[in-house]
Amino acid sequence: MQLLDLFDLSLVARRDETALEYERSEGDLATLTFGDLERRSNRVAHLFQARGLRTGDRLAIHLSNRVEFIDVLLACVKLGVIVVPINILYREREIVHILDDAEPSAVVTSATLAEFLPVGTTAWDVDAVVLQSAEFSSDRVRSALDGESTALIVYTSGTTGRSKGAVLSHNNCLANTASLVTCWHLTSADRFLAVLPLFHVHGLGNGVFSWLTSGSRMRLLERFEASRAQTVFESFQPTLFFGVPTMYVRLLDVPAEAARRIGARMRLFVCGSAPLPATVLETFRARFGHVILERYGMSETLMNLGNPYAGERRAGAVGFPFPGVAARIVDGDGCDVADGNVGELWIRGPNVFNGYWRRPDADAEAFVRDRDASSRGPWFRTGDLAERSSDGYFTLRGRRSDLIISGGFNIYPREIEDVLLEQLGILEASVVGVADARRGEVPVAYVVSEGELDSQALENECRRLLASFKVPRGFVRVDSLPRTALGKVQKHLLPLWVAP
Repeated sequence: MQLLDLFDLSLVARRDETALEYERSEGDLATLTFGDLERRSNRVAHLFQARGLRTGDRLAIHLSNRVEFIDVLLACVKLGVIVVPINILYREREIVHILDDAEPSAVVTSATLAEFLPVGTTAWDVDAVVLQSAEFSSDRVRSALDGESTALIVYTSGTTGRSKGAVLSHNNCLANTASLVTCWHLTSADRFLAVLPLFHVHGLGNGVFSWLTSGSRMRLLERFEASRAQTVFESFQPTLFFGVPTMYVRLLDVPAEAARRIGARMRLFVCGSAPLPATVLETFRARFGHVILERYGMSETLMNLGNPYAGERRAGAVGFPFPGVAARIVDGDGCDVADGNVGELWIRGPNVFNGYWRRPDADAEAFVRDRDASSRGPWFRTGDLAERSSDGYFTLRGRRSDLIISGGFNIYPREIEDVLLEQLGILEASVVGVADARRGEVPVAYVVSEGELDSQALENECRRLLASFKVPRGFVRVDSLPRTALGKVQKHLLPLWVAP
């Protein structure tokens, strides 16, 4: 079985039903049926074939949320072409590595985003793709694929800041989608408000794949805008919403009476990609009448754990393993720890990726095989610290590495430190995550410099070279960085940063 078979529950079986609505311009809504999506993506698939794309090729998608993203995605699924999503906040410095590593045949992008691609990139303008595809047949395109065929290569930062491509198969995506549709009772009766970026597995692998399988009606927004949130919720009247903590914090600004009206129509709020503060969960429950369902996943594994749909959604916890997923918590020697103790979380299941693209060294570090149960496959070392309660709820307790999660995006300090150390007069740099009420964490840079520190100049250079969410929120000059005898920076000894 391949992803197309699951999507055909809607593309074919619900061809005449409304699939999604989107804004062509503010206030101007357009709708498409599942049959429309089927025909549009077939035309794009035929165009891609004419341009030379074949099964197993890679195609990068560098687009904001728009209906054409879905056209291109479905065309790739039908052709057996591997999708490589690229974060639209990345700049040339960050994109170069992905393109050099994945070697996609082309990048589908827009005129506004093309400027961030390195010179010489084979870029296909999405508007030209739409225009030219209209000349091609709408007959179904299908490739003979095994479930272990690769569907996606999703780039996620490694501990050194160098991006690694997580190779996700059709089977990985099928298992994840089937779990979500079943466990969260997703049906064609749902109205799904989609605001998460489609270049991220949260918005794509969870949101879009579950929508296409369940046959619900989706309202696709380019982005989450707090100023329009109340209007959008009240006009579309969704029953289903996937968000990150930052969004839920902003939704608390919705007036109490409007929050009650929105909550009365909603069925399920889901949160992930970063820890949700317990105070936010409780305040949201009081205002909207819903307990947010918090879950835990990764680019490499899609969904691992989740609080129950029916049952206690415990504040601060990420619930239980999804169907088919096994989870264990181990100490530094790889031995299981007792309930109530913190250790590293290891995962095994049909959702776990096949390994990193062209990185056997990273695979060797990430996977551990049981000596007595090798036939069941290896365990994936998540790098997250967790503990399990006596009744089975898992709670995350931080990172084994120095990962910073800000507004749902992963930030590794080393990448920012490398940029800072390239700047004239900067001798040393260390970046840490500092708690933030809205984004969960934000990066702050501590630097040793020659002479006075020009914080504005450093910020400008970071904005030029890095995605906006990676730019430090503060720059602190220190005389030296605290280090161990072996030279390792002791970040916990750095002075406390206070937001201005």
